[in-house]
Amino acid sequence: MRIGVLALPGVQLLEVVGPLDVFSEAGRLLGRPVYEPLVLGIEQGPIAASSGLRLMADRALSATEEALDTLLVAGGPEMGMHPIDSRVCEWLIQRAPTVRRFGAVCSGVFALAEAGLLDGCRVTTHWQRAEQLAKAFPNVTVEPDLIWTRDGRFYTSAGGSAGMDLALALVEEHFGRELALKVARTLVLFLKRPGGQSQFSAHLAAQMAERTGIQDIQSWVLANLASDHSVATLARRAAMSPRHFARVFKSEVGMTPAEYVEAARVDAARRMLEDQDRPVKGIADVCGFYDTNGLRRAFLRRVGVSPSDYRQRFRSETPRPIP
Repeated sequence: MRIGVLALPGVQLLEVVGPLDVFSEAGRLLGRPVYEPLVLGIEQGPIAASSGLRLMADRALSATEEALDTLLVAGGPEMGMHPIDSRVCEWLIQRAPTVRRFGAVCSGVFALAEAGLLDGCRVTTHWQRAEQLAKAFPNVTVEPDLIWTRDGRFYTSAGGSAGMDLALALVEEHFGRELALKVARTLVLFLKRPGGQSQFSAHLAAQMAERTGIQDIQSWVLANLASDHSVATLARRAAMSPRHFARVFKSEVGMTPAEYVEAARVDAARRMLEDQDRPVKGIADVCGFYDTNGLRRAFLRRVGVSPSDYRQRFRSETPRPIP
């Protein structure tokens, strides 16, 4: 299968080499080169990346005659900040009918959207660029909370490392979960970040607050999931009034205290479902849900599947013993 990755000037290297490393590792583990990578540029030769390093394009767009099974457009920090080169849009429009699957990593989605290929499609991108994308292309449905999406033959992913999540999903489509899991383990990746999971786990969100007091509250929530985390209780710990605490928390973290608590509990439940044999009811209790119905509702809301369905799909082959 020939995989083309389109890299434009200013590309972020991870968005090119990350997915290609996933495909390469799949071939190595299978013992045969199942994916043939092809880096494409506006011109053949060196492409200046955002880091200052240079990447070599195997082909210029105008000279790309090979049939492509899959085409991914890599993004970069400035992608979408300026009009996409017309030669790129024209080429994408021309090649779209001939490619079995189209996709974009992070802000590379702006090139596909500007070419008019995503009208009516459901896509994702980096959370910082989602609002910009939605405003610029109102005919595109933007899902800012997803790691990657598939809509028909169009695939999109969130930030740079999410391109590797997308590549793992493509490997799983081709060769099954077992090979994708081996690739993930070899590259020390998470095969199990599902498409419905928020790009920011509660642990990552805990790094976003600037005020030490809010960070302390977040860390306490993570360490005491089954405790009472009402706004009134958290506000007392922060020595603030409930109203002021709720306002400061939302400003610092980007979500309400209740949303953060639920994200933390779902995050912990997700890991237990993956790695432990603990019954779902026990997981609900440990993670601070009132009952299994509360866990189920939160899981459906944040992950898009029920806890039992999630465990069936993402559990480890050798679950860890219950501590």
